[in-house]
Amino acid sequence: QLQLVESGGGLVQPGGSLRLSCAASGFTLADYTIGWFRQAPGNEREGVSCISSIGGSTIYEDSAKGRFTISRDAAKNTVYLQMNSLKPEDTAVYYCAATDRWNICSGYLLTGNGMDYWGKGTLVTVSS
Repeated sequence: QLQLVESGGGLVQPGGSLRLSCAASGFTLADYTIGWFRQAPGNEREGVSCISSIGGSTIYEDSAKGRFTISRDAAKNTVYLQMNSLKPEDTAVYYCAATDRWNICSGYLLTGNGMDYWGKGTLVTVSS
């Protein structure tokens, strides 16, 4: 059974950092293109970042550029999202998602529509 489990969320002050983890079971994450998404209360889901299964190329949503870094640890079958310089507007439930139908990240995948497997999310709250 394919499963994604996010962890690492929590309460952090503005300017702080968090590292989210997306652990896979039942499949090899390195064979999949992985995306991070978030949804704040009252808002639509938005794509944050994506890492390609081929070549490991990455893309970021504009507000995440320069602050967030997506990476993959094949040995741990885990993808990470390092988030620095966090802002209150980063508050959301963060989800990871996977697809093996697309090998390269794109704006389309950051809509979430091309993703096939989803985790249940982890809550990030940025507040003083």
